[in-house]
Amino acid sequence: MTLCRLRTHQWCFILFNVLLFHVLLFGADLLEEYFLRSLPLSYTDAKTLEIRERARQLNTEPLKANLSYISHSPATCSDQEVFLLILVFSSPENRTRRNVIRQTWGNVTDTRGYTVLTLFALGKPASVTTQLEIDEESQEHRDIIEGSFIDSPGTQTQKMLMSVEWTVTSCSHAQYILKADEDMFVGVPSLAEYLLSLTQLEDIYIGRVIHQGVPNRDPASPGFVPILQYPEELYPDYCEGSAFIMSQDVARKVFVASKEVAGSVPPDVFVGICAKKAGITPIHSSRFSGQKHISYNRCCYKFIFTSSNMEEDELFKDWKETSDGKDCSLLETYYSLVSCKVLTYIDKFKQFNLDGIKNEVLHFVN
Repeated sequence: MTLCRLRTHQWCFILFNVLLFHVLLFGADLLEEYFLRSLPLSYTDAKTLEIRERARQLNTEPLKANLSYISHSPATCSDQEVFLLILVFSSPENRTRRNVIRQTWGNVTDTRGYTVLTLFALGKPASVTTQLEIDEESQEHRDIIEGSFIDSPGTQTQKMLMSVEWTVTSCSHAQYILKADEDMFVGVPSLAEYLLSLTQLEDIYIGRVIHQGVPNRDPASPGFVPILQYPEELYPDYCEGSAFIMSQDVARKVFVASKEVAGSVPPDVFVGICAKKAGITPIHSSRFSGQKHISYNRCCYKFIFTSSNMEEDELFKDWKETSDGKDCSLLETYYSLVSCKVLTYIDKFKQFNLDGIKNEVLHFVN
């Protein structure tokens, strides 16, 4: 009898620790998802109402006479209803990566009967040879939007504005727009399923929300933001830029509001500032990875929306396995998320230790 009670207590202790482990493991996501959400903005002030009204009545025809891009796929959006438009921010020289995306998650053109369209946004290359290669690639695939500016780390906000401009002028029937970096894995089916479940159809601006971001005031840094350009101590809440979703009406509001926002801030912050001016609150979802690489597990990758820093061979393998048509049960999904998160933390810890060792070695050498 005593032995039975002892075993019962042992099992209770083990169960308690397992539950505690899961609560701690997912506690951060729950905190972000439910308690750190931005408060809905009130747009009763005259300026915000004016931006929203101008966006609603926006006439895009005059805009087409002075565009900041060259579209190599002029008919892709004008003649069809697009449910999800994916704009991949790509480097002009990275044709190999674009081909990998075209063969994996960028190859999805339909989900549950709804049209998905993937295009690549890039600026001009510095090399004439690379430009000729882009022209050839564009003729073959007709999926490139090229800006009239040189593509560089300092022109990424221009690329963002160009993408918004192209969306409102040339793809105004796209219901949702996903901006994604070219190093991402995108779970298109799970993202589309989520968007189809939404009951709110306007003011959709969803991603991994950054709270109380601080402007970079270091003049020697590439991301330097002068006080004269942005005098506030903190940025408004915004969706981290590796991947986020906007509805078509948000793209129009951001475009209208952009006329009053300095372009010297990072591109994701730029969208967040424009959104705030238009009375739009960013919505947090922990299914966006941000800049983290999520350790692979099939059911985990069928649930999350994105994972960053994907190697090309890994992208092929992971996409093939997650596109096998086999569904995951709720229990499988839950435990795969546990596995993903544990392995991701372990990888991050290993990298942290490795970076520390490298710094120690460099310090010793110096």
